[in-house]
Amino acid sequence: MLMKTIERPRPGDYPAYHGAYLLAAQGEHLASAFRHATEQEKKTRALVPDDKWEYRYAPGKWTTKEVFQHIIDTERVFAYRALCIARNERADLPGMNEDAYQAEARTSVRPIDDIMRELRAVRESTMELFEGLDPIALGRSGTANGKHVTVPALGWIIAGHSEHHLRIIRERYLT
Repeated sequence: MLMKTIERPRPGDYPAYHGAYLLAAQGEHLASAFRHATEQEKKTRALVPDDKWEYRYAPGKWTTKEVFQHIIDTERVFAYRALCIARNERADLPGMNEDAYQAEARTSVRPIDDIMRELRAVRESTMELFEGLDPIALGRSGTANGKHVTVPALGWIIAGHSEHHLRIIRERYLT
């Protein structure tokens, strides 16, 4: 799929606490950032031995499998926010409690292949969403979790969020 050119957002286009995700995103355009994140997801999945999917690197931390589920859940929420703002929603969109979401995901009973299939489907859907937005929609901004954010910034946050958590998997779960 060819995606239109969506350049990196500028500071002020997103909450400052998402800055680390923007730094983690790879590429000059959103399409390349999504492609890179997708490749890193595949590579990281291949690095995880079967006995590490339920591994926690410290008490109270998520399992490796739960980290992948968190990437999926967060991408869905942020893509929804992008859709709402692109469609000119004026309400402040709600935040998400990632620990509460994880507690209800029941990831331990799902095979990792199912989780990875869902991740691929969600990514394809996210890429199609951004591809379908016209310049007016891409130029919009709104409020999510009480913070100002632009539609393009949400795409970049999605890509960088995945990269961030994949790095954590490689550094803390696989060493």
